[in-house]
Amino acid sequence: AAADPSSFASPSCCLTQHLYLRCRVDFGAQALRGTAAFTARAEREALRCLVLDTKDLQVFKVTVNGQDAKFIFGEKHSFKGTPLEITLPFELRRGQEAIVEISFESSPKSSALQWFTPEQTSGKKHPFLFSQCQATHCRAIFPCQDTPAVKLTYYAEISVPKELVALMSANRDGEMPDPEDSSRKIYHFSQNVPIPCYLIALVVGALESRKIGPRTLVWAEKELVDKSAYEFAEAEAMLKTAEDLAGPYVWGQYDLLVLPPSFPYGGMENPCLTFVTPTLLVSVTLIKVIAHEISHSWTGNLVTNKTWEHFWLNEGHTVYLERRIGGRLFGEQFRHFQALGGWRELQNTINTLGDKNPVTNLIPNLNEVDPDVAYSSVPYEKGFALLFYLEQLLGGPDVFIGFLKAYVQQFAYKSIVTEDWKKFLYSYFKDKVDVLDKVDWNSWFHAPGMPPVKPTYDMTLANACVALSQRWIKAKESDLGSFSSADLKEMSSHQLIEFLALLLLEAPFPVSHVKRMQQVYDFNAINNSEIRFRWLRLCIKSKWEEAIPLALKMATDQGRMKFTRPLFRDLYSFDKCRDLAVKTFLEHRASMHPVTSMLVGRDLKQDQ
Repeated sequence: AAADPSSFASPSCCLTQHLYLRCRVDFGAQALRGTAAFTARAEREALRCLVLDTKDLQVFKVTVNGQDAKFIFGEKHSFKGTPLEITLPFELRRGQEAIVEISFESSPKSSALQWFTPEQTSGKKHPFLFSQCQATHCRAIFPCQDTPAVKLTYYAEISVPKELVALMSANRDGEMPDPEDSSRKIYHFSQNVPIPCYLIALVVGALESRKIGPRTLVWAEKELVDKSAYEFAEAEAMLKTAEDLAGPYVWGQYDLLVLPPSFPYGGMENPCLTFVTPTLLVSVTLIKVIAHEISHSWTGNLVTNKTWEHFWLNEGHTVYLERRIGGRLFGEQFRHFQALGGWRELQNTINTLGDKNPVTNLIPNLNEVDPDVAYSSVPYEKGFALLFYLEQLLGGPDVFIGFLKAYVQQFAYKSIVTEDWKKFLYSYFKDKVDVLDKVDWNSWFHAPGMPPVKPTYDMTLANACVALSQRWIKAKESDLGSFSSADLKEMSSHQLIEFLALLLLEAPFPVSHVKRMQQVYDFNAINNSEIRFRWLRLCIKSKWEEAIPLALKMATDQGRMKFTRPLFRDLYSFDKCRDLAVKTFLEHRASMHPVTSMLVGRDLKQDQ
C-alpha cells in the first residue's frame, strides 16, 4: 500500500485498533494532560518498534503491557510535527497485541485546539474549548497513528470544571464527580464504530441542549440554543432521506453542536456530533451544510479516503449525496441549480489558484505539501462533477444511486484509494464497460484546471440569474437608471447568491455600478452570510472604499475560512487598504483559530 505522505506512522508494521483516553482539561495552562492507551497489533514478525505522529507535545513516559519502554523524538518537520519512536521492551509476533500507554501533555499553541477566555464566549462567564483534528491535527492533542488509513474504536474519560459540559464524537456514557478534585467532574464516552483519528473531537463549555428529534439534540451556549433548535428542526427528515438513499445510519445518535464564530469550517462531520458554524443561523445554505454533514455518516466516516490525496472520495461523494437529499426535499430542478452553482464555485477556485496549479488535480501529490494549504473546493466540486457526469453517462439518478449504495456497503469500515473505487465502478457496471472506457480518466484524475467535460445542467432556475447578471455586465453608465428593486422580486435567496457568484467571475465593475446596485437592491442591509460575503467581495474588487470597513468587519466578526480568507485576500489586493488589512489581521491574530491564523498569515505574506 502507498504510504501516507502526511504521516510518520507505519500501519503496515503495527496497527492501533482501540484507544482508551483519559485526560484533564486545564483552562489555566491551556493544555490537555493525560494518558492515551492503544491496543496495538503487530502486522509483521519480530516487531520491536512503533512510530507515532506527534506535534508540539510533551511525552513523559511510555509503557508496553505495563513495562517501561524507551522512546525518542525524531526530527521535527515544518508541518507534519515530530515522529515519536517507541522501542518495545519485548518482541511482538505477527498478530500479537500489546497495550501501549503514553503519558502526554498538549501545548497551548496546539494546532488542533482553540481555547477561549470567558470574555470571548456568548455567555461571558465560562471558558470554552473545541478541537478540529481534520486533516492532520489529532497528533497535536495526543500521540497517534494520524493517518486516515487506520481506524480505531475509542473510550474516553475527560475531567473538566464541574460547571462545564464535555462532549465528544461518541456516545455519552454518563458523568461522575472527579475523585481527585471535588471542583471537577469526569465525563465518559464510547465510540464503538472504528473511526480514523481525524474524527476524534472534543468540546468543553457552558453548553445546553434541546431535543429536536428521536436521535438528535442540538447543543449550544444558552444564548443560541433556542434559535439553533428552531433552525435545525429538519435534521431528522434529512437523516431519513439519507438512509433511504445510502443505507442504515449506524452511529446511533446524531447530535448537532453550534460553535463560537471562529470555527474555521461550515461544518465538521464528527461522528454522533456534527460541529457547525453559527454563520449558518443567518444563512439560506443551512440545509445544504446539514445535508452535507449528515451524508458524511456514509461517505467519509464509513468509507474513508486512505490518504488525503484521495480526499475527493470523501468530499465528492458527500456533495453528491447532499445534492440528492436537496433534490428529494426541493425537486430535481433545485438539485441541478445547486450542481451548476458548484461548477461556478469550481471555476472561481481555479481562477484563484491558477489552471496549471497541481493542487487543482482531483488527486494531488501531497508529498511535502500541507493538506491545510492544499485545501480548496476542488475535491468537493471536481469530485461531484465527475460523479454527476457518470450519473448522466450510466443511465440517470436512479441507476447511479444503486451504485452509491452498493459502494458504501462494499467498503464500509474500510479506508480506500481511487483505484479501489474505480475497480468497483467497473465491476458494478460490467455491462457498460464500453461507456466507462470512453471516460478520459487520466485528465479527470491527474490534470489540473477545469474538468475535461462539463456535465449537462437543467437551467430553469439559473436562467433568471444569468439574465440579470448579463444586464449588469453589459450596462453602460447611461443604462444604470434601468435597474430597480423589482429586478429581484421573483428571485429566491439561492438565486441571489448565484447572481452575485456570476458577477464575481467577471472583470471588476466600475464603482458606479456597485454604488447603483446598493441604491436599488440595498445589499448592505442583508445579513445572510452567503449573500453578504459575495456582495462585499464584489464591492472590494470594484474598489469601492465605503465597503472596506464592512468587509473587514465580516472577515473578523467570524472566522469561517470560506469567508475570512477571500475577504482578507481581496482587501490585501486593494492598494488603498492593504496596510489596514494587515494591521487588522495582526490585531485579531491572537484570538483567531490557529489554522485560520496560519493560512490568512500566508495569504497576507505575514507568515511568522
